[in-house]
Amino acid sequence: MIKRAKDQGLYELRREHDACGIGAVVNISGKKDHSILEYGKQILLNLHHRGAASADDITGDGAGILMQIPEAGQYGAGVVFGSTNQELRWKCDQLLEQAISHYGLKVLGWREVPFNRECLGPIALSAEPTIRQIFVDGGGVNQEELERKLFMARKRAERLVWEQFGDEGEDFYISSLSCRTICYKGMFMAWQLFEYYPDLADERMLSSLAIVHQRYSTNTLPNWRLAQPFRCI
Repeated sequence: MIKRAKDQGLYELRREHDACGIGAVVNISGKKDHSILEYGKQILLNLHHRGAASADDITGDGAGILMQIPEAGQYGAGVVFGSTNQELRWKCDQLLEQAISHYGLKVLGWREVPFNRECLGPIALSAEPTIRQIFVDGGGVNQEELERKLFMARKRAERLVWEQFGDEGEDFYISSLSCRTICYKGMFMAWQLFEYYPDLADERMLSSLAIVHQRYSTNTLPNWRLAQPFRCI
């Protein structure tokens, strides 16, 4: 279960800082290719020293990659962390669908994201959320308008989950929801990102840009939701 730290002893949530490593690679012609992800992977591995490991020496503070949606079109795609409690996860997912519908969009379907948890350490495993992708019909609106609606739907869903479930719903987290980009991230060390998500090794995954991030949480506690890159860049 994803847990946010509370103020305790000398620790104060408001004083959290990061000291991370970040890198980017781009094809300036705009051509999408799988090699961009491979370059991003190598950059991330080169940033290994900018990350940190937990007491088990195999759980990282977090790592991730932000890339373009492989086949852009009149639709949005999102990555959603959820509770391992199936009933609670379903209720949170329903609130997300309602938020999407509120802005005149239609959910096309959900996908269980393939993963390999064997590469994770025990601390990361103990906090591992469920991870699903959601796909949204753009309804014929232009890309700028669709991106705006997806942003508002995400914010509305987060508010609704908080209002209905409070701390109980804190496992619900939308890593990204966009018609342009998608984000794969988690409580990883640099090398674990591509090991955990087989999608990233699929040659059908094409992008002309990749932003990678290796987290060093300094005076914070590692958390799946705090892994980066950020969803709005």
